[in-house]
Amino acid sequence: MVYTLSGVRLPTVPSVYKIGSHGSSSHADRRSSHLTFFLKNRPHSRKIISGKTFESGFQSSTANASGKVLVPGTDNEESSILAEKLEVPEIVTDNSQISGDIESSEMEDRITTADHQNVDEQSSDNEPVRGEDSGTVQLLDGEVKAKAEDTSDTGNEKISEESAKIRERGMPPPGIGQKIYEIDPLLSSHREHLDYRYGQYKKLREAIEKHEGGLEVFSRGYEKFGFTRSETGTTYREWAPGAKSATLIGDFNNWNPNTDVMTRNEFGVWEVFLPNNADGSPAIPHGSRVKIRMDTPSGIKDSIPAWIKFAVQAPGEIPYNGIYYDPPEEEKYVFKHPRPKKPKSLRIYESHVGMSSTEPVINTYANFRDEVLPRIKRLGYNAVQIMAIQEHSYYASFGYHVTNFFAPSSRFGTPDDLKSLIDKAHELGLVVLMDIVHSHSSNNTLDGLNMFDGTDSCYFHSGERGYHWMWDSRLFNYGHWEVLRFLLSNARWWLDEYKFDGFRFDGVTSMMYTHHGLQMAFTGNYNEYFGFATDVDAVVYLMLVNDLIHGLFPEAIAIGEDVSGMPTFCVPLQDGGIGFDYRLHMAIADKWIEILKKRDEEWRMGDIVHTLTNRRWMEKCVAYAESHDQALVGDKTIAFWLMDKDMYDFMAVDRPSTPLIDRGIALHKMIRLITMGLGGEGYLNFMGNEFGHPEWIDFPRGDQHLPDGRVIPGNNNSYDKCRRRFDLADAEFLRYHGLQEFDRAMQHLEETYGFMTSEHQYISRKDEGDKVIVFERGNLIFVFNFHWTNSYSDYRVGCLKPGKYKTVLNSDDSLFGGFSRINHASEYFTSEGWHDDRPRSFYIYAPCRTAVVYALAEPEPVAE
Repeated sequence: MVYTLSGVRLPTVPSVYKIGSHGSSSHADRRSSHLTFFLKNRPHSRKIISGKTFESGFQSSTANASGKVLVPGTDNEESSILAEKLEVPEIVTDNSQISGDIESSEMEDRITTADHQNVDEQSSDNEPVRGEDSGTVQLLDGEVKAKAEDTSDTGNEKISEESAKIRERGMPPPGIGQKIYEIDPLLSSHREHLDYRYGQYKKLREAIEKHEGGLEVFSRGYEKFGFTRSETGTTYREWAPGAKSATLIGDFNNWNPNTDVMTRNEFGVWEVFLPNNADGSPAIPHGSRVKIRMDTPSGIKDSIPAWIKFAVQAPGEIPYNGIYYDPPEEEKYVFKHPRPKKPKSLRIYESHVGMSSTEPVINTYANFRDEVLPRIKRLGYNAVQIMAIQEHSYYASFGYHVTNFFAPSSRFGTPDDLKSLIDKAHELGLVVLMDIVHSHSSNNTLDGLNMFDGTDSCYFHSGERGYHWMWDSRLFNYGHWEVLRFLLSNARWWLDEYKFDGFRFDGVTSMMYTHHGLQMAFTGNYNEYFGFATDVDAVVYLMLVNDLIHGLFPEAIAIGEDVSGMPTFCVPLQDGGIGFDYRLHMAIADKWIEILKKRDEEWRMGDIVHTLTNRRWMEKCVAYAESHDQALVGDKTIAFWLMDKDMYDFMAVDRPSTPLIDRGIALHKMIRLITMGLGGEGYLNFMGNEFGHPEWIDFPRGDQHLPDGRVIPGNNNSYDKCRRRFDLADAEFLRYHGLQEFDRAMQHLEETYGFMTSEHQYISRKDEGDKVIVFERGNLIFVFNFHWTNSYSDYRVGCLKPGKYKTVLNSDDSLFGGFSRINHASEYFTSEGWHDDRPRSFYIYAPCRTAVVYALAEPEPVAE
C-alpha cells in the first residue's frame, strides 16, 4: 500500500489520446453517430468508436481510447436464480426480507433472498546459467523467441476451452479445518475463535451452494449484473437499493433519461431490457458512453455502472465515462499461448505499466509488452507483478484508489492490449500476477462506488467504520451478500477473462482488523490476532476468495500483503488456514531502512539474520529488500540511502569513484543477495531497483489546497520522475550496469540451484567481531563479509558435504562493479573436523564488503 495525497485528478494525460473527427447524429435509430479518437504518437494504436450526441444541458464527457475494445461474449440463457444478501446487524436495508438464519454465538446474520434472472456465462533462448571455471555465473544474451509449439492450432484450441473446463471443474468441498492445531499447537488456546471462523466460512459456502448453485456460479456475477447480451437484446442490471428511481442513459439514446427507465425488485436490483434494432444490431453500439442516472436520497446522480468493463477520461476533462464494449467477434483478442506452470521458486519483477518508459510519458500496454517483458525475461525473473491495472481516476494513487473494479486502466491502452501483453508474457514463460485491491475503494463519488446509490452503505460500512482515515478511502462491508458477489466475481473475472495467473492482495492487514493495523505494534502475542479486533467477516471473505482461486485455478498464486504476521495466513483452507500461498515479508524492507541509518560499526549480524529468518514455520514468504513503497517520493531507495547525491556525478566507470559510491555499490549487492538467500521462498524486486535507479518516483501532480488554507506544492504535473531509466542500466560505461548484471546473476543462480525452496537451511556463523555471516541454503554456501576494512585470508568456513567447492557467484567480480580480489580458478577442498557445528570445513579468502557463493563441484568424469 502506498499513501498519497487525495482529491487531485489530472485534467489531461500526455501521450495518450486526442480527438479525431466528428460525425452527425441520427434519431431514427438507437444507433448514434460516432467520434473517433486515436492513440497519440503510438505505432500500435487502433481506434475505438464513441457516441457523439448528448442531451441538452448534459456535460459532455467524450469517450476516448485506443485500439479495439473487448467485452466478454457469453451465450445468455434465461433462468431464475436466488440472489441473496448477507447483512451484518448494524446495516439492514429497508427492503430486506428475512428468509433464513446463519447461527452465531454473538449475532444472527440474516440472509434475504430474491429472484433474479441468471445469465450464464516459452521463453527466450537463455538456458539455465551454471557456474563456469571463472567462478561467476555466465550470462547468455540473445533475443527471446517464441516456441513453435506454443503457437500451434492445438494450443489455441486448448486455451479457448479453458473457461468451459473451469466451469466443469467445480469447487472441492470444504475440509474439516483442524490441521492447524497440529501445525501449531499454540493455536489450541484460541480454538473457539478459529473454529467459529472456519464455521462461518463453511456456512457461507453452504448458503451459496443452496441459493446460488455454488461458488463457481456465484463468482460469475458479471454474467448477471452490468450489461449482458442475448439473441434478442441487451439487459442491464444494477444493485442500488438506496435509489428511488433509475434510468440508463448514454450516447445510444442521446442521454435522454425518459427513454430507458429501469424497474426495481424488492431487493434493490434495477433492470432494463433493450431489444435489438430492426436489423438485428445491438441497441447500444460498441464504444458508446453509458451511465446510470438515479434519484437518490442525496439527489439526482449520474454514476458509471459498477460492473463496467472499461472507463475512459476524455482529454481536458475531469470525469470518467463508462464505455460499453461489444466488439465484433473478429476484433476480440484471441489468446495463443497457454499459461506457464506455477514456478517452484517464485522470482517476481514488480512493475507499473504507465511509468515503465524511459521517456517522461505514460507508457502503454503494447510498449510494455514489446520492450519491458523481454527485459524481465533476460534478467531471469519468472513472474511479473503488474500494479495499477484496475481503473483509478487519480494516477498518483499508484492504482490503489480504485474506481472501476472490472475495468483495466485506459491510460495504458485497451483491454485487447492488456490481453496481448499477458499472452506475450505467457509466451516468454512468465507468470503474470495482478496487484488487486479489495481492501478498500476510492472515495470518489463521481467515478467510483462511493455513494453509488446515494447512500454511504451500498457497498461499504456506513459511518466511521466504512472510512479509512489514513488512506482517505471507503471500506467494504464483507458481511454483505452482494459485496461478496461483487468481489468474488471480480477476482474470477481477472483470472478467467484476462488470464492472469494470480494476485498480490493489497492491504490485507487493514482488512483483517477493525483497527486496520494503524498505530499497532504487533508483538506476536496470539491475543492480538484472535480477539474482538479481528474482523471475522473480512477474514472469511479472504478464505472464500482463496478457496475460489485455488479451487477453479489450481495453478494460480495468491500472495497477501500482511504486516501483522497473522498465524495460519498461508495455511491451506482445508487445514483451517486463510489460504494464501505466500505472505509478503514486509519487515525486511523496514529493517534495512533502520540499519542503513546506522554507522557500519553498529550493524549487528544477528539482528540481520533474525529479521530475515523470522517467519512462521510451513508458511511461505516473498522476501524483498525494497519494493515500490521505498521508491516513492518522500521515502528513499536503498541506493539513495547508500550513495545519495554522489549518484549524479560519480557513476561513470571511466572516472574516479568516491568512498561513498564504492561502499554503496558493494552493500547494495550484498543486501539484495542476503535477502534472497535467507528471506523467504520467493523474492520480489520493483523495476529499476535492480540497478539502483537514481531517481525517486514522483507522479505528476499540481498544487493541493487543503481546507485549512495550507498549500502542498506539486511538481507542475511533471512526468520526469514517473518513469524508469533503463537506458542507464544498459550503458556499460555506467556503474548502474554492474548492479543490474549482479541482479541478473542472482536470478540465474537461483534458477540453476533452486536454493530459495530448498528444505536445507543452516546458519553456521553470525560473527559480530568479524562482521561475517555464513549459511547453507540448499547445496550452496553463502559467505558475507560486511566489515568495512577487514579482509580475511584463510578464513575457515564450515560445511556439510565433503568434496571440492568452487565459486559460483562473487559480488566482487569486475563485471558487477567490484575489485576482482578473488581468483575464480581457485578450488576449495574440504577437510574433516567440526567447525561452527558443521562436520567439515574449507578455507577461503573473504575480502571486505563482499558476498561469495560456493557450490560443490561436480565430480570430474573418469577416463576409461
